[in-house]
Amino acid sequence: MTDRSAPGPGARTVDAWFDPACPYTWLTSRWLREAARVRPLVPRWHLMSLALLNEGRDDDPEGDPDRYLLVPVRIATAVRQAHGQDALVRFHRALWAGSGRRWITDPATALAAAGLPAALAAAGTSTAHDAALRASHAEALGVLGPRTGTPVVAVTDPARPGRPPVAFFGPVLSRVPRGEEAGRLWDATLLLAGTPGFHELKGTPAPPDPDVGAGDGDGDGDGDELP
Repeated sequence: MTDRSAPGPGARTVDAWFDPACPYTWLTSRWLREAARVRPLVPRWHLMSLALLNEGRDDDPEGDPDRYLLVPVRIATAVRQAHGQDALVRFHRALWAGSGRRWITDPATALAAAGLPAALAAAGTSTAHDAALRASHAEALGVLGPRTGTPVVAVTDPARPGRPPVAFFGPVLSRVPRGEEAGRLWDATLLLAGTPGFHELKGTPAPPDPDVGAGDGDGDGDGDELP
C-alpha cells in the first residue's frame, strides 16, 4: 500500500476530512476507493471530529456528553503525525474490520492489526495532539463552513488552476456502489456540488442501517481496505 499523493496528468486531487468513528464516513471513504478505480482520482486523507463539530452546542446529536468520540480521532491524529497517510489508512481499515460490525473495534486492537505501536493508544486520552486535530478540523470548516458534518470533500480540477475546489459534505451512503456505478455517482456528485447555488439533496436510506461490514469486493482478500 502506498501514499498516492501525487496525481498523474489529468487526475483530480480529492482531499477528504473524516472522523474515523463515523460509520457513514467509513462507507463514503470506501466509495471514494471504488470511484478511484474507474475515474482519475487521487484521494488524500485528513481528520476532523464530530466532538469538535458539536462543541458549544446546547444539544448533542451524537449523544456523547463525555466526548468519548475524541478517543479514536486523537489516536488517528497521532498515527498520521508519527507514521503518515499509509498508516492512517491501515488504522481506519482496522477500526472497521469484521463482517457485520456496526461500531468500531477497540482502537488498541486496531493499532495492533494495523502494525502500529501499542503506545499510540495513549493518545486517545491525551491532549498532546489536539492542536494538530483542531488545525485539520479547521481546514475542513474553512472549505465548507461550520454547518457541516463528516466527511468533507474538496476536489481540485487540474484543467482549472487557481480556481477554488469543488467542495461538499458526504455523500451519505448506506451501501457502497461498485465499479462503474461508483463512477457514475462520482460524476453526479461533482456535477451537483459544482453547480452554483446548489445546497442540499437527500434520499431515503434502504435499509437505514449502514452496511459497514461488507467487503470491497476487490478480490484482494482484505475486504475493508481503504485506498
